[in-house]
Amino acid sequence: MSSLNGDANHAIAPPYYHCYWQAVKTTLLEIIENIPHAAVVENHNEYVHAIFQSKIFSLVDDVGIVFDDKHKVIHLRSAARLGCYDFLVNRQRIEMLRARLTG
Repeated sequence: MSSLNGDANHAIAPPYYHCYWQAVKTTLLEIIENIPHAAVVENHNEYVHAIFQSKIFSLVDDVGIVFDDKHKVIHLRSAARLGCYDFLVNRQRIEMLRARLTG
């Protein structure tokens, strides 16, 4: 699932922001830290890499977040490390992050 992918099956609209990207990033990091089985593994300037682990099979999904301050948009990508089908978990995860960020 990606906000940069043109494929209709895997595309999702990115969230926009209207303040400093650092403030939005701080909020998003707090959101991720409060999600069970989630952890931030990279945090560099405008880029964040987080992992989300499933409860049942301990499968790991990677979430990449890029803050594009020029366009005031957050590009999000969520993908399973293994397998081709994720039962829409990655789409739901991105929608949940977007909802918590804008809600």
